[in-house]
Amino acid sequence: MQKTKRTVVIGFVGSTLDQGKKEERWQRWRPTLSLLMHEDLLVDELVLLHDRRNTGLIEHLKGDALLLSPHTLVQGHRVLIRDPWDFSDMYGALYDFVKSYSFDTENNQYLLHITTGTHVAQICWYLLIDAHYLPAEIIQSSPTGKQQPEGEYRIIDLDLSRYAALTQRFEHEQSENWQQLKANIATKNKGFNQLIQEVEQVATRSTAPILIMGATGVGKSQLAKQIYQLKKEKFHLPGRFVDVNCATLVGDSAMSTLFGHVKGAFTGAVNVRTGYLKSADGGILFLDEIGELGLDEQAMLLKALEDKSFFPVGSDVEVQADFQLIAGTNKDLREEVQAGRFREDLWARLNTWTFFLPSLKDRREDIAPNIEFELQRFAMQQQRQLRFHSDALEAYLQFAQSYEATWQGNFRDLTASVTRMATLANGERIGLNDVDAEIRRLQQIWQTRYQQKSRSVLDEILSTEQLVQIDEFDRLQLEGVVKICRQSKSLADAGRRLFAVSRAERQSTNDSDRVKKYLAKFGLSWNDVSKS
Repeated sequence: MQKTKRTVVIGFVGSTLDQGKKEERWQRWRPTLSLLMHEDLLVDELVLLHDRRNTGLIEHLKGDALLLSPHTLVQGHRVLIRDPWDFSDMYGALYDFVKSYSFDTENNQYLLHITTGTHVAQICWYLLIDAHYLPAEIIQSSPTGKQQPEGEYRIIDLDLSRYAALTQRFEHEQSENWQQLKANIATKNKGFNQLIQEVEQVATRSTAPILIMGATGVGKSQLAKQIYQLKKEKFHLPGRFVDVNCATLVGDSAMSTLFGHVKGAFTGAVNVRTGYLKSADGGILFLDEIGELGLDEQAMLLKALEDKSFFPVGSDVEVQADFQLIAGTNKDLREEVQAGRFREDLWARLNTWTFFLPSLKDRREDIAPNIEFELQRFAMQQQRQLRFHSDALEAYLQFAQSYEATWQGNFRDLTASVTRMATLANGERIGLNDVDAEIRRLQQIWQTRYQQKSRSVLDEILSTEQLVQIDEFDRLQLEGVVKICRQSKSLADAGRRLFAVSRAERQSTNDSDRVKKYLAKFGLSWNDVSKS
């Protein structure tokens, strides 16, 4: 049996028409109390927005409401509106209200009361409903005559497509206020800002899978959580955010962890297990490092995405689960498909929306705002607010934004770095000595990591500063050219190997010159690359 929801009406108090303490008030239409006079409209709660001057009126209306409808809870909610005819003032006040109010759409249905008042307020209400910040239908009330204090009302199924021009008129105000995705992403990078704007559009308009690609530590998990928060606040989904690191799903337990199992499905299965997919029903399932999933799990996941159902381990009864998938990976899934380690059909399903997050070394202008963000996070966690001395901050930024700082762990390295300096600082300021010690520590950490990696042939002939300025495409191509050069007896021999196909189509061939010109693009000569 479906549960009956409570009816909650939200609206402004009628500062003029709702007044009256004499007996004659019961004979005239009052916009707020008229809603309680209809036998076919059961109002469980009235939320009345008002300013400081109408606090007394709210208390009077509570008394009158108690006589008309004893079961109705009347609550006043004070808002600060300096000029009700100013759009930015009115919009800001109503936006703050809906952001702070705890909507319970599972147990309540909401009606937004429109009657007397400024048209500016009504426009702002429309925009908030259109943006899914206000999960309500509109109820409009009006008087019908002096002897009918109850007046009339109607509930409006608002078709906002008719107001497309109006919505466009205020797009600038919306874009300034509705930037949840950037709430915890400090960035000044133009390209990354554009990416975030595109992600925001996709998040609010699509339920297709989203794939986030990027190196470890670039913020894939954080972006997934921000997408969830955005959709949650706009009432696009009622379910949970379930975060799973696929690298931790090892062996036979991986299938059970994801899809659940029934009691007795295998040795040790003494209880029923729901599994992550069912837990994400109605919400978002974030599978970080999805490239680590086994092929069997990939096949089951594909079925769950396409059919919105799957079989738990040991069960012949399908389980329904409707969730949006966000996948993260630091691998190139195209290469994984070619190597046979990732299913091509699952890759095609994930590839509807693919976003590549840049590394921190490619967003050096974002280092400064993220340092401030990390200090604020440290203050919240440790209840200790710190700042940099100006010379210390200048020294740290000079190093952090230089090519010497490779930020191999991306934002994880930056978080750890700021945390170390804040923890070890004496007093309320991070000084130059703290910064110098941290720079040496980072250099040692990165050097250790660098030594542990297999060295490329380019590491032998190019400096770190040169390497970070080369695109990955050019890096791979140049690496191949250098390897051929080292296997060749001479520059001419290298040219014949590198241009074996195209040289047959040319009337005049000078393969040596072509190799020299290619190497010169990177500041290299034959002597540089032919050394063993």
